[in-house]
Amino acid sequence: MTDHSIPSSTLDRAGWFTLGDRKVRRLGYGAMQLSGPHIFGPPKDRAMAVRVLREAIESGVNHIDTCDYYGPHVTNQIIKEALHPYPKELVLVTKVAARRGPDGSWLPAYSPPELVQAVHDNLRNLGLDVIEAVNFRCMFNPMGGPVEGSIEAQITALAELKHQGLIRHIGVSNVTRAQIAQARRITGIACVQNHYNIAHRADDALIDELARDGIAYVPYFPLGGFNPLQSETLSQVARDLDATPMQVALAWLLHRSPNILLIPGTSSVGHLRENLAAAALELPVAAIRTLDGIAAPAR
Repeated sequence: MTDHSIPSSTLDRAGWFTLGDRKVRRLGYGAMQLSGPHIFGPPKDRAMAVRVLREAIESGVNHIDTCDYYGPHVTNQIIKEALHPYPKELVLVTKVAARRGPDGSWLPAYSPPELVQAVHDNLRNLGLDVIEAVNFRCMFNPMGGPVEGSIEAQITALAELKHQGLIRHIGVSNVTRAQIAQARRITGIACVQNHYNIAHRADDALIDELARDGIAYVPYFPLGGFNPLQSETLSQVARDLDATPMQVALAWLLHRSPNILLIPGTSSVGHLRENLAAAALELPVAAIRTLDGIAAPAR
């Protein structure tokens, strides 16, 4: 690992995609890990958190995913300290619909008044007059995956904030196909954030449908939900390519579909550089075949 940041030309190799009406590089940055342990409280090294953000921008990242309940408030305040006034090409995306308990627990906060307050909290802590995109994170099952249920009231509340000019675009997170369809009947949807990776591929068909409609898909947990055999297969491919498992997982996601936008997070400059270098990792056909097969038993 060199002491130099990744050049933006490296990120360009992963290509660009439209998020709302803005074109962003497909390899971005997720700010979740900039707060303290368990995404709660201040970081151990605030100066390092600031440095990571500034290096991400210097390396060409122009899509940062954040949330005001990271900390809470801490991550957005660090982003403001590090990057405000923001580069005009930077697209900041946040999430709403949760809050943190005094013990750091994750609690639902998705009533329309709570969503309105959350948007105003994000605006204040980020130092913005308007947020480029706000994702409604479905918290019907706070610690689990998507479950069915109407999100009409929540999306309608966000659509009103969009009408007021406080939000430019709306996205959805941790949602089912039916919930996405319901949201799209109410307003335009710029992106979908769900759990997806080499091993967890329930959204395969959905990704392809969204790609046809020009809607971005932003997977989280690129290494989440692997069993030991799947992890070892990924690690072996990584060894063969002289890469890290995370780099291979990210490269596979970039290969999977052109509408996939990545937001790997880290609080380390070294790991940031490793993650961004995945934009230049070319996967041989044999490696892609092996990686595709990781999820085969679960299909």
